[in-house]
Amino acid sequence: METSVVIVTGASQGIGKATALKLAGTFGAIVLVARDEDGLQETAAAIKAQGKQTLTIAADLRLPQAAEQIVQATLAQFGRIDALVNVAGAVPQIDLFEMTDEQWNDGAELKLHGARRLAIKAWEALKAAKGAVVFISGTSAFTPKPTFAAVATINAAIIALAKAFADQGIKDGVQVNSVSPGPVMTGRRKSFLTKWSQANGVSMEAAAGKFLEEAHISRYGEPEDVAELIAFLVSPPARWMTGNALRIDGGEVKGI
Repeated sequence: METSVVIVTGASQGIGKATALKLAGTFGAIVLVARDEDGLQETAAAIKAQGKQTLTIAADLRLPQAAEQIVQATLAQFGRIDALVNVAGAVPQIDLFEMTDEQWNDGAELKLHGARRLAIKAWEALKAAKGAVVFISGTSAFTPKPTFAAVATINAAIIALAKAFADQGIKDGVQVNSVSPGPVMTGRRKSFLTKWSQANGVSMEAAAGKFLEEAHISRYGEPEDVAELIAFLVSPPARWMTGNALRIDGGEVKGI
C-alpha cells in the first residue's frame, strides 16, 4: 500500500507546525515547507518521533520557481500528493495610507501567489489521488480596517481563489476549501503584542486583553484549534465539503 502524502507550507511555526504535527496522525509522510530551516528541522524531529516519514524543503514561495521545486521533490521522494495545506504567509500590518507598493506586492507574492502556484503545480498529482487542498485565509477578509488593509485584501482574494479551484475540483475530483482563523496566539501575534505593549507603555497582559476585548471573544485561539479543523477537512468524512469558506474565530465575526 502506498504512503499517503501531505504538503504543509509554513510548517516551521504556528498554525503550519501544529497542522503538520496533527496530520502526522493520519498521513504516512509529511512534506514540510518554510523559509526557516531550523524551524523545519524541529517540526520534522517531532514527526519522526511519531514514526512517520518527512521531507523538509526550505523554500521561499515568493519565488515563481519554488512551487515546481517543491512538487518535483515531493514526487521524486514519495511518488504522490494526497493533500496540500497552504498556510505560509505574512502580510505587513501597516496603515493603508502608508503602505508601499513593494510591501503590498511582497505580501501578495507569498500568501496569495505562492499558494496559487503551488496548487497549480500539484494539481495533476492531487487529481490522480482524488486529493484535497486547504487554503488559509483570515477573518480580516470579513472585517477590513485601515491598519489591516493589505491583510484583508489578500485574505479575501484567497477565499475567492479557493472557490475557483473548488469549482475546477468538482470536475477533477479534488476537494478544496479555505479556512479563516481569528486571533490565534502564534509567535507572530506574541511579537506584535510585545511591540505594541512596549510602544504604549503597558504590560503584555494588558495589550493582549485590549485586543481580546476589541474582538469580543472569550480567548485567543491556539494553533492546535485550527489544526483540528484542517485535519477534518482533509479526512474521508469531509469529502463532500468543497468550496466552503470556513471561519474558526471564537465568534469574532458577527455577520452571517
